[in-house]
Amino acid sequence: MRENLHRFFRAARGVGVHVSPAESIDAMRAVAKVGISDRAVLRDALLLTLAKSQDEKLALGDCFDLFFSQPEPRQDQTEANSEESASQDVDQSPSSSSASEAGEGQPPESLGPLAQMLLSQDRNAIAAAIAGASGAASLSDIRYSTQRGIFSSRILDAMGLQRLRDDLDALTASNPALAERLRAAVDALREAVRDTVSQGLALYAREEAENLRNEILRNAPLARIERRQVAEMRALIRQIARRLRERYSKPRKRQRRGHLDVRRTLRRNAAWGGVPFLTAWKRKHRDRPKIVALCDVSGSVAQVSDFFLLLIHSLHEVVDDVRSFAFSSHMIEVSEILEKKSPEEAMAEIMSKVGFGSSDYGSSLVDFEKDFMGTLTPQTTVIVLGDARSNNLDPRADILRRISERSKRLVWLNPEGRLAWGFGDSEMPRYATFCTVVRQCATAQQLERAVSDIVATYQ
Repeated sequence: MRENLHRFFRAARGVGVHVSPAESIDAMRAVAKVGISDRAVLRDALLLTLAKSQDEKLALGDCFDLFFSQPEPRQDQTEANSEESASQDVDQSPSSSSASEAGEGQPPESLGPLAQMLLSQDRNAIAAAIAGASGAASLSDIRYSTQRGIFSSRILDAMGLQRLRDDLDALTASNPALAERLRAAVDALREAVRDTVSQGLALYAREEAENLRNEILRNAPLARIERRQVAEMRALIRQIARRLRERYSKPRKRQRRGHLDVRRTLRRNAAWGGVPFLTAWKRKHRDRPKIVALCDVSGSVAQVSDFFLLLIHSLHEVVDDVRSFAFSSHMIEVSEILEKKSPEEAMAEIMSKVGFGSSDYGSSLVDFEKDFMGTLTPQTTVIVLGDARSNNLDPRADILRRISERSKRLVWLNPEGRLAWGFGDSEMPRYATFCTVVRQCATAQQLERAVSDIVATYQ
């Protein structure tokens, strides 16, 4: 049972339930107390010790039901073949009839254990043998659907398939009726093993399949995400935001101990003749971090902006001072919307106010200089997300230069490929002159790296 519990913990992690070593120990202690005879009590004990939210409770319950539902060999085909063989034996010769009667009784002792088990139709013994062979074949290591055949063969080999084939060949020559029964039982066994492998695939390969899908999405161009993938991409962005919060939302010390302050140490220890019982250290003061995010939500980059705003939403929980702005042809502040509303509600409200319009960077920069330039300090990092396409209107690069001069850093994240910068109505080369960092952010992976690098500078 200990090994089964370890495999269950692994399956639970595959469905998104975090099971720490301490939690697994608690669960095993609870199972030791309640026992395994009552399946309902066992289920409740595991859910109480492992699930930490309602979602995890539902996922863990489904995982438990699937894990402890052991597929069994189907008996209908075997029984039908047995009845057919019995009806055929009525018209056989006395010698054949006596052989059939021998076959319908106890299996011959010369047969191997697996053949005797199948002929006796002991379902519990067969299920236990499949479970034991699954452990021997390391079924919990299955990761892809293409491995079904490999693991099915491993399980059958662990159960003694080669000896079973020899027994079947011997019975075919000596007792055809009994051989037919055994052949039907072998077919049912193969089907039960395939069901067991499918169950293992559903339990243990879910995490790997999800990681594979996420890896594909992480490297897919955000601007070309299909409608059916938008929900999956938003879920992926939420995972990225959660990782950023977990990584960077720890309390940050404003001051760190620097070098030894010799003068202050000597003065503090004058009463002891200069012996440094008490030390004094120089303090390294860290500036209070500030981030100002300017997000283009015009029609050309609206889909990318949606994902970027989800990450900006998480920054409000990571960095103490974040001011967020959105623009198409004009600019508005959206900090309060992002702080007080859920990501979905915030995205919808922002896009309804300024989204999907025709981009005018010059007019938007004028709005920022007029109303929000005072938010910039020498400690401010300004992040601009946009394709820098201003529809051949005045880009007002002079305002961007003044923004750069008043801030600590100016970072531009462009969802377009670098080969497109400077062509058509793209003003990226002109804007890049005043930027500290210019990065392409066409995928979720690039976006995560860029935002992570920005936040990491404040830790």
